Amino acid sequence: MKQQLLAGRFGPDDQADIPTTQDEQRTFLQMVAGEKSLDHGIGGALTSLKKLGIFPSEIGIDLLVVAAHVHAADTRISRAEQSQDSWTREIRLVVPVSEPVLWTHAIPTLTKALNFLTGDRWTIGFRARPPRFAAIAKEAPPTLIAPPFDAVSLFSGGLDSLIGAIDLLQAGSTPLLVSHHGEGATSDAQNTLFAGLKKHYDKSSFERLQVGMKFKRGLFNGVGDENSTRGRSFLFFALGIFAGTGLGRSFALQVPENGLIALNVPLDPLRLGSNSTRTTHPYYMARWNELLVELGIDGRVENPYWDKTKGEMMIACANETLLRDLTPSAFSCAHPGNVRWLGKEGRWKEHCGCCLPCLIRRAAVERAWGTGGDTTTYTVPDLASNRLDTRKATGKQVRSFQYAIARLRGRPQLANLLIHKPGSLADEAAHLNQLADVYRRGLDEVARLIDGVETRPN
Repeated sequence: MKQQLLAGRFGPDDQADIPTTQDEQRTFLQMVAGEKSLDHGIGGALTSLKKLGIFPSEIGIDLLVVAAHVHAADTRISRAEQSQDSWTREIRLVVPVSEPVLWTHAIPTLTKALNFLTGDRWTIGFRARPPRFAAIAKEAPPTLIAPPFDAVSLFSGGLDSLIGAIDLLQAGSTPLLVSHHGEGATSDAQNTLFAGLKKHYDKSSFERLQVGMKFKRGLFNGVGDENSTRGRSFLFFALGIFAGTGLGRSFALQVPENGLIALNVPLDPLRLGSNSTRTTHPYYMARWNELLVELGIDGRVENPYWDKTKGEMMIACANETLLRDLTPSAFSCAHPGNVRWLGKEGRWKEHCGCCLPCLIRRAAVERAWGTGGDTTTYTVPDLASNRLDTRKATGKQVRSFQYAIARLRGRPQLANLLIHKPGSLADEAAHLNQLADVYRRGLDEVARLIDGVETRPN
């Protein structure tokens, strides 16, 4: 096992030497396709935004280049092979940027965010882009008509981001929705939901930026790939900020996520950091806002639903009729491949029904619309029809929820302590009681769903 070094290059003539230590394996990431086109979806994103009258800044482009390095390392370095504890990897990045001095000052905040998000140990350095790519950003041409977008919101294809978009559109906002698509299930959901929104809000000028970013398998010689993708939200946030820098005004990137998932308190003692995502945790969001200040970007990231459960989000949605119509097409499942493992024909609308996000989704729909109100197709349609095996995917998360619910029922005040387990809430000192309360209410929603469900072994 060696520490992995990923060093970016801009074009075939960029031959900058990046020294390695004795314990490092070096891999180069080419950011340019051919002679001058930016690769990995970045060039396409710039073209798509140009058509919308949006011209991201140099620092915005830098941020997406940094995110490409993070995403490549995160998805192409196997945790099982390249860590001593089967989780924590040691990764060093050397990234070409427009202003290396500015980025170097931001390294402490950047590494705090990445270490917290992925559970790895990141070391990051910056160098100047080669002269041919010193300036990439284009200035907006003189025009009397500014882009119509007054909001930027992440649009993942899930239910929470759908509610976020509906609420913005119902309020008369003109958002730019930002999507990253990976596997077909996610991309199909995004396309279907966007088409549904476009049909309903046909008088609005809202649009979407959809970017796909993948890296070839075997990018790191002799190193297996990784499927956990804990760093994906860094790319997702970076896409939103990248687009926001082209609006020419102060902006807020909305990251719609229910409070239970955002906190992601471990459900049982065995559900430790490696099993708990931190993609919208308050600590991580706060580090992003620090980073934007340090980079001189006039924007913020915000979660407008941090104090609401998923069911409460559905109940308060500004257009219930449209939400009911589109909910079956919103994709929430953490394991879209499960339908194939269970011998079913894989369809993107079919959820496994028993992973953590599926359970929270089912509980939310039942809370909002009652029993029978959920028309989503689930591989396990009735959780109570058979005793669920906790040694398998169908029962593992249900049993974890049962444990957490029983623990809190016996001692409700534990919520005030448990919310601190996933990470520091020092930035949220004024909201601790509200965070503890949304955690309790979120578990109560799931408790109603799984009441009477039997699991084994005990």
